[in-house]
Amino acid sequence: MTELKIGVEFLSCLFILMSLIPLVRNDYWAFRVFEYPRFQKLIICVFLFFCIIFLSLFSPDNSLYVVGALLLANICFLFYQIFPFTTLSKKELIRAESKLPEQIIGLMTGNVWQYNKQSKAYLSNIYLADPDVVLLLETDSWWEKETAELGEKYPFSVKVPQENTYGMLLYSKYELLESEVKFLVEDDIPSIHTKAVLPCGQVVQLYCVHPTPPVPQENPRSTERDKELLLVADMAKENALPIIVMGDLNDVAWSYTTSLFCKISGLLDPRKGRGFFNTFHVRHNFLRFPLDHVFCSTDFKLLYIKKLDAAGSDHFPMYVKLQYEKAASLEQEEPQPDQDEVKMAEEKKQKKTA
Repeated sequence: MTELKIGVEFLSCLFILMSLIPLVRNDYWAFRVFEYPRFQKLIICVFLFFCIIFLSLFSPDNSLYVVGALLLANICFLFYQIFPFTTLSKKELIRAESKLPEQIIGLMTGNVWQYNKQSKAYLSNIYLADPDVVLLLETDSWWEKETAELGEKYPFSVKVPQENTYGMLLYSKYELLESEVKFLVEDDIPSIHTKAVLPCGQVVQLYCVHPTPPVPQENPRSTERDKELLLVADMAKENALPIIVMGDLNDVAWSYTTSLFCKISGLLDPRKGRGFFNTFHVRHNFLRFPLDHVFCSTDFKLLYIKKLDAAGSDHFPMYVKLQYEKAASLEQEEPQPDQDEVKMAEEKKQKKTA
């Protein structure tokens, strides 16, 4: 019993520490990586809390009470962090009450996994969902050839195939205007900036992004990722058009960087109030995180949000159907940063990258 008690107390302290580490605003991956598994940490902490209750019934001990109290506080803290993404929370992007077909835009963003060779299954996935705009990430020249047939149904496109797992292919049923490929932070990490014309004639600004993740084998710091997201946030804020940002952000929906991105840009997250919609990793049921996103301005309302079949990838694609409405911005609150957050964003944008 003593060994079990020590083990439970040790694990409890370890997971409390893992919950506190992300509060250190350091860009190094060892600090940022613990932002990802908040739900998983919550589940494990609840289990450990019940273990402590069980142990205290048979072997009352002051150290158990102290660790139990700290663990309970940590459970409340973790639940507070993920609460906005549960169905118990208020929906940030409201649902459209009726359909206006000429004002609808269906968006699919999918990281295909460059080494995935199930292109036919992935194409079937796209045809079945039938989005108006398709963004495919991690697409090299092989994927460009394999998806060329999409051009029959999606006559407008912007293609940036690359062999470094950061290629992009954008296909659209709607006319695209003023399309640009930009390398905002790193010379080999593109983003697509374009305008889509809805059937009603309304022009919508699209930003398609896929920054690098803070992992040791790719980029030991989140500096580049955070900087790119905040630069796009500035563009979105300054643009008077309805805005959509989509892609694999390599960041979870509840991280302080994504939260800062939403506040600086003024964009809404359709996940809030509806669920996590974890998209990565397909083959690890417990260790899944929401990395693939669609954000939009208050000019839109939501018709539909869903994860699609992975079709051989390590990411589930996200499908979001939005409806543009002139009065929508009067019915929804735009996220706003405070002075400290504005200052933090400016500091991140000024940081030197490797």
